Amino acid sequence: MLSVPEVRSKTMHSVSEQTQSLNQQEHVLAKLAKCNHLNHLKQLQAFLVTLGHSQTQFYAFKLVRFSVLTLANLSYARFIFDRLCSPNIYLFAAMISAYASHSDPRSAFTLYRNMLRRGHPGPNQFIYPHVLKSCYEVLESRGTNLVHTQIVKTGFGGHPVVQTALVDLYSKSRHDIHIARKMFDEMSEKNVISWTAMISGYTRHGDIESAMSLFENMPERDVPSWNSVIAGCTQNGLFSEAISLFKRMIFLAQEGQSRDIRPNHISVVCALSACGHSGMLQLGKWIHGYVYRNGLGPDSFILNALVDMYGKCGNLKEAKRLFDMTSQKGLTSWNSMINCYALHGQSKNAIDVFEEMIHCNNEIRPDEVAFVGLLNACTHGGLVEKGIAFFDTMAKDYGIQPQIEHYGCLVDLLGRAGQFDEAMNVVGGMRIEADEVIWGSLLNGCKIYGRTDLAEFAVKKLIEIDPINGGSDSLLANIYGEMGKWDEVRKARKMLKDRNAYKTPGCSWIEVNEQAYQFYSADKTHPRTEEILKILESLVGFVSSTSG
Repeated sequence: MLSVPEVRSKTMHSVSEQTQSLNQQEHVLAKLAKCNHLNHLKQLQAFLVTLGHSQTQFYAFKLVRFSVLTLANLSYARFIFDRLCSPNIYLFAAMISAYASHSDPRSAFTLYRNMLRRGHPGPNQFIYPHVLKSCYEVLESRGTNLVHTQIVKTGFGGHPVVQTALVDLYSKSRHDIHIARKMFDEMSEKNVISWTAMISGYTRHGDIESAMSLFENMPERDVPSWNSVIAGCTQNGLFSEAISLFKRMIFLAQEGQSRDIRPNHISVVCALSACGHSGMLQLGKWIHGYVYRNGLGPDSFILNALVDMYGKCGNLKEAKRLFDMTSQKGLTSWNSMINCYALHGQSKNAIDVFEEMIHCNNEIRPDEVAFVGLLNACTHGGLVEKGIAFFDTMAKDYGIQPQIEHYGCLVDLLGRAGQFDEAMNVVGGMRIEADEVIWGSLLNGCKIYGRTDLAEFAVKKLIEIDPINGGSDSLLANIYGEMGKWDEVRKARKMLKDRNAYKTPGCSWIEVNEQAYQFYSADKTHPRTEEILKILESLVGFVSSTSG
């Protein structure tokens, strides 16, 4: 039995060792914080090896995390990881999450599979969300089912973080959205993240009604939940609804009814996109002012959205001014400006911006979007030779394989120029199957030049693709009408009726006092329809009397 002095001596020795260990940890972490280069990290790692810490999990974890988060060097992080004889679950989680967040799902899923084969360590609830994200990108629904089965076997199916990840994953597939909703409804502990995951799933598949129903029933909302419905409405063409939600978000934040829901960069960009698509210039200007009043700018993300909004709304001068203000122009900035000019038929300006982009900075290379804007510019300007040259250089000089949008632009360009043989050669030489964009572009050219033979062929193809869409039949009837072929007009109209086809009604917006009003063809749902029609009739009468 130890005497009192011996016990006291042993205790003091143990305390001294703990103190020394803590001091060493603080010293190493202080050195790590000062590292700003891979060579510095290697020197620190060598120092730890000399101290006998080559297999110490704590230090290995810190080195791996630093290599990933600060140096963005996944290969060296994996080098450190692979030198460990028995990495713990935290190290596996660090590497798997690193791969998942750096768009390398295959490596993340492979490492998880290797961990299971080793048998140690076992997975925990924090590793599964990263694995689930990766497995879907590698194996889609099959991967989801495999990992879900493993989750149930290991007993982690009841953890909210895992349940939320499963809801998010199943909601990515239209066929599995009902599974996501079932899991969501069965969750005992729902938080704002799980609510937002389910809402985002609905908006991803265009079910805005279900998304809004969930959103309105949320017990609490944060900025990402607001952003999910605003972005969902914008992406699904419900621009007025997106803007109304954005305004409501601002109102609640200003009135203090809900804390911490002040719009952020994502909220603003989505609202500006809605303004651009609906032509709401005045509201877009107001949001521009809001950005600067609330310290959200200048920021390249928002500047790009402002350029796009002003361009789509027709204020090209302001769009160009903001574009020139952007000091670090990324590819998105250049594409926005090219597409703005193309949209409004300013072909020369669009081409000038493109040429400025490829000459001013070798690091910026045009992508598929840039060439769509460029080809559209050539179409609006009737620049056939230039358009063909740009189409050819896309693959030859930049290695970009034409997609359906590029083919559609080229067919439209040739069709508008009356070069139908060349247009059909393009269609025949496509590596992908022609869709409604291709045949619709050809049909528009036929309308300009009265090519009823080719128009009939294009309409036949469009009916095969979408039998209940009557837009093509209506256009064919109009072509016959302009040529005075009234028997053919009646046949086309009858064919439309026999197939019970519909024609998507024309739609327009008007902005009054920062409020968008949407009108469809033959639409009488507006409460002031009678008043509007009377004013239109009086205007028609006034124009007739003055012109006479």
